[in-house]
Amino acid sequence: MSDNIEIQDTEITNEWINWIEEAINKEHTKFYEYKQFSNFQQIGSGSFGKVYRVNWRNLEKHLALKSFFNLDNITMKEIVHELKIQRQVDFHDNIIRYYGITKFESENQLGNNYMLVMEYANGGSLRSYLKENFNKLTWDDKYCMAYQLACAISFLHNKGIVHCGLHSGNILVHQSIIKLANFGLSERIRVSSNFQSNLSEIAPYVDPKIFSKHKNNDNQLTQMHLLNEKSDVYSVGVLLWEMSSGQPPFYVEDEQYDESLNLEIAQGLRETVVPNTPEDYIKIYTKCWDSEPSNRPTIHQVVDWLGTINTKTNIIENTQISNKRVLNEASLNIELQESFRLIQNFNKININGIDPIAESYKREKILFEKGFDIIIDEINNYLIKLANKGIIWSSLKQQVIRYFKDHNINLEEIYNWLLNNRNDSNSIFLLGYLTFFGIGTNYDHRKAFDLFLDASEKNHIFALYFVGNCYQYGNGTIRNEQLSFEYFEKSANNNFTNGQLDIGYLYECGIYIEKDSKKALYWYEKAANNGNIMAMYNIGLCYEDGIGVAKDIDKAIYWFEKSVNQGYQHAQNKLKILQEH
Repeated sequence: MSDNIEIQDTEITNEWINWIEEAINKEHTKFYEYKQFSNFQQIGSGSFGKVYRVNWRNLEKHLALKSFFNLDNITMKEIVHELKIQRQVDFHDNIIRYYGITKFESENQLGNNYMLVMEYANGGSLRSYLKENFNKLTWDDKYCMAYQLACAISFLHNKGIVHCGLHSGNILVHQSIIKLANFGLSERIRVSSNFQSNLSEIAPYVDPKIFSKHKNNDNQLTQMHLLNEKSDVYSVGVLLWEMSSGQPPFYVEDEQYDESLNLEIAQGLRETVVPNTPEDYIKIYTKCWDSEPSNRPTIHQVVDWLGTINTKTNIIENTQISNKRVLNEASLNIELQESFRLIQNFNKININGIDPIAESYKREKILFEKGFDIIIDEINNYLIKLANKGIIWSSLKQQVIRYFKDHNINLEEIYNWLLNNRNDSNSIFLLGYLTFFGIGTNYDHRKAFDLFLDASEKNHIFALYFVGNCYQYGNGTIRNEQLSFEYFEKSANNNFTNGQLDIGYLYECGIYIEKDSKKALYWYEKAANNGNIMAMYNIGLCYEDGIGVAKDIDKAIYWFEKSVNQGYQHAQNKLKILQEH
């Protein structure tokens, strides 16, 4: 198999070879013996090279090897460039991890045939993932993917890196998580001949300003526009549309993009809105693909907007709820700050001699010795802790996926283990949770509801809340307002703050029950005293508006300030307004 890998070793100057060899010799990058890889399977091909799925040292863990067709000076420069970029950014959850480098070896070919050793993404490209799974995706799933993509680009821009080559073919999906890849074009703000030659493949994703012609002093047409951060934002807009449609922009089967399409796009042509797309989502991607870069938002604004509508969708779906229930994604930062500190500390460690793949294997061994039952209890406790803090459901879902990833647990593996080991309320609930959100399996609300009901009978507090939620929205069962309230109340009486917050809101608005502002305040205070930052914010609103209590601006400021200090930045606006007046 390996002898069939297509690599042409052309004449290369020593500059880039020396850089790579020095990085290997000084152990700035890990070198892997090519003979240690086995079970080659081609999984992708592009204009620069091919990608293979492989095993390393006969372990079950898959890796990806990225080869290059023509190892000339330009390609070698791109390899060095990609290595530099990867070393800066690959610890981010939404960026493919770089493990090291290897050299292709065969009896027929000798030379500096370098290949990159990368993390393997089991979902393939975003394009193929959407093609195969689009009908299974909910809007919650689409929002999560869009938010992950925007966060990854925001991270790059914060590092001063512009991707310049975003399209659904080089964005990957691994266990339902978006992964950026292919940084060969990143930071290349000038327009190169390489980039121009490949525009036909990705034209609808590229900033249309690149197709605009300008005249120079000799009255000759030239290409003047330089790709920048706003170019990435344009590409994100197109990708958000693709996530809403399930197919590439201007897609016609068996046809390639042509020059006439480029011209039409430059003149303002855009894809049509897909029916039933949420209005807020449409506004975001249409702002992103504005013809004028100066009119496009920054990627940081896109992150904020997606975070807001993601929150709204998870909280108010199928019912009307006031903006008191909107939880900003910034609250998640409270739980992530320690993780970021660990990453910063890791960067100070001397990594000489550390093999990232071997370390991964060691973690898998530790997991095996630790046992799944302990992991199940830990993830349950972690979920309840975050939920009690006031973290929204979409973020909880991502934290579960991240937890399994950090412990090198395959999602399908944990799902299958849970299927056969429903030993207690924690395992039954977690199986229901994975089934409800489609983590490691296809989502099935009916099966999830039955599992939640089973776990709730064993007094699992999060299961009690989920049963109430299923009855409230008719997820997996028939809507039943009375039973919804009863299960929320059961979870609230067990000191589950989400239940307390919801009971308070239902009393405040008179939903399912008679309106009672004093009982609303009572439950908000219970939740706030148990650490729920959203409840703290709602108490501030009660004191500001005199709901269930005498109006008291000083106490309103106190509760808004407390909410802000605990991590709920949405309360900052209220606090500022009251303090100024």
